[in-house]
Amino acid sequence: MSVMKKSLGVVDIIALAFGAMVGWGWVVLAGGWVFSAGTWGAMTAFVIGGLIVIMIGITYAELIASMPVTGGEHTYTHRALGVNISFICSWSMLFGYLSVVAFEAVALPTVVEYLIPNYNQGYLWSVAGYEVYATWAAVGMAGSVLVTWLNTRGMEVSAWFQKTAVAGILFVGTLLFIGAVLFNPEATNTELSPAFVGEGFSGVAAAIAGVIVMVPFMFVGFDVIPQAAEEIDLTRPNIGEFLIIALIVAVMWYVGVIWSVGVTLPMALAETSTLATADAMESAWQGRWAGVLLVIGGVLGIMSSWNAFLIGGSRLLYAMSKTHMLPAFLGKLHPVHKTPINAILFIGGLATLAPLFGRKMLVWIVTAGGFGVVIAYTLVAVSFLVLRYREPEMVRPFRIPQGKIVGMIAIVLGLGLFVLYLPGMPAALSGLEWLIFLGWTALGIVFFAYESMKNPGMSKKVMDEELEGLKVINQQWVKDNPYKK
Repeated sequence: MSVMKKSLGVVDIIALAFGAMVGWGWVVLAGGWVFSAGTWGAMTAFVIGGLIVIMIGITYAELIASMPVTGGEHTYTHRALGVNISFICSWSMLFGYLSVVAFEAVALPTVVEYLIPNYNQGYLWSVAGYEVYATWAAVGMAGSVLVTWLNTRGMEVSAWFQKTAVAGILFVGTLLFIGAVLFNPEATNTELSPAFVGEGFSGVAAAIAGVIVMVPFMFVGFDVIPQAAEEIDLTRPNIGEFLIIALIVAVMWYVGVIWSVGVTLPMALAETSTLATADAMESAWQGRWAGVLLVIGGVLGIMSSWNAFLIGGSRLLYAMSKTHMLPAFLGKLHPVHKTPINAILFIGGLATLAPLFGRKMLVWIVTAGGFGVVIAYTLVAVSFLVLRYREPEMVRPFRIPQGKIVGMIAIVLGLGLFVLYLPGMPAALSGLEWLIFLGWTALGIVFFAYESMKNPGMSKKVMDEELEGLKVINQQWVKDNPYKK
């Protein structure tokens, strides 16, 4: 077991997960959702899609309460499926984390263009047809340095930053909702979005399904809570409960944003707007200041997602290093703050270089990284079900009713998300994205093979020792708490 400091309370973990899930997509994509399925159609899609993700999140909730250790999936899959599958799951999830952190470094300067038009100066080069400018890259690199520096100061500082950013997001979102409530559509001569889009039941269902396809990927990020499990200062049942609460809050957020955009933004503008939510805010409050304020809220979404994924990615890197799957230097803890300092600096360094490669390249990487996250989700669901059958007496402080049925449903849902990335499907990876994913896979094989040859059998030995330590802790927990199987 590690010696990380327990610094995260209830508000901290909700802010951590919510901030990771919100990001920037709600500002850019809401208009497209409304245009594709209508206001109530898009809301229905997010309720259904949110329930899908919550079902997967429920398996995490039980496992994190049973095994509250840094790395989350890394430990769950080892206990159920062994070292090799543990590495596959962790390496896949790590790809998702790294890709999001890198992408936020290009999202930030892209957003600044809305606030400061034509600020791009100092042409550097073109990557995949995307022109990179010195000022544009400098904004992304400065943002990366800031978020990385905050994380080096300890979890308390990272958590404070996360709460501040999420408070700003919620403030702006509340203003958007109030503006939508006060907005009088009869005062305009423009046609607002219909409740549903499509001819008949089948047409409406198809439109809703088209939005549902995109929904699960908007909720990626709740899994950062298991990565920082050892730093959470809550009772073990509460950790699982508040993970689910964070997911529910995120579903309510997206539904509220969609309704606000649908009742304020003209249908024609919803189709063409690049920042639909900002345009809806401006329309509701009848002033550009409102749109600018909304974009500032979007910037806070970028920063909160960035911060959360850096926290999650660095803890996963640390866990993989401590179990001899990755180089040992990544397992160093800060002598004062007890955070994985080298892992933080490594991810932060990669993100700082990301803007130099332009936006298009990072879009390909983050899409391929999303496939890695889906693989990890599916393997966690399989692990959940395997442990329900193999270890029915395992200590489960937060126990899900009808766990075997829940596990089977979660596996089917995970496989459904997996299929969406395959050729011919709505979220299919392009040929280049497949090459990126296969390249990441090959890199992982090299690392794992080298560390396995360097320290044969050590991964299993260390992880087995961790599980033995958990058994002792769980036995004590049963003694100290009324516990019903």
